[in-house]
Amino acid sequence: MKPLSRSAETALFVTLMVAMVATRFHHEGNLVHQHLPDASMAAFFLGGLYLRSHWRFAVLLALAVAVDWAAIELAGVSDFCVTAAYAALPLAYGVLWYAGRLYGGRLSAGAGSLAAAWGLGIAAAALSFLISNGAFYWLGGRYPDPNLAQYLARAWQWGPLFVRTTACYLAAAFVLHYLVVRIGTVRRVAAG
Repeated sequence: MKPLSRSAETALFVTLMVAMVATRFHHEGNLVHQHLPDASMAAFFLGGLYLRSHWRFAVLLALAVAVDWAAIELAGVSDFCVTAAYAALPLAYGVLWYAGRLYGGRLSAGAGSLAAAWGLGIAAAALSFLISNGAFYWLGGRYPDPNLAQYLARAWQWGPLFVRTTACYLAAAFVLHYLVVRIGTVRRVAAG
């Protein structure tokens, strides 16, 4: 697939930032978040897949931290998840971004290529979850006697939800990708 135009890249970047802010900011008055789960993991994978540049990864990462800070400091959301383990988020989100970046050069408009990207996104989401959740469990200091059995039970309790949410966002993005490319192809053929 040829790289996005500068304007398309900017529009996608802004869209990913808006989606992340709208779904990540957890507080009672946020009607979007009450209905849509956090899109951050999907945003990082899609950013790596389509945008690829390192500086955009850094901006999305800074945005994630800023949204978390605002939710805690300005909206009174609990800071229970913010521990020393929070430092593992760059690695967890980096897995998503760089998995997308790795596949980005091979992405095409074909259904098979989009399905492969979706599968890779799910695998990256699972690994990302294990990194962030594992860091929280083992390094966060919230569990007095951490053990492997308890960790596996907690990972199994929460992991499928995070991965399923990411899988749904990615599926929607790839269906949209497929439709946009097909509509563009039909228009070019009709104009041709």
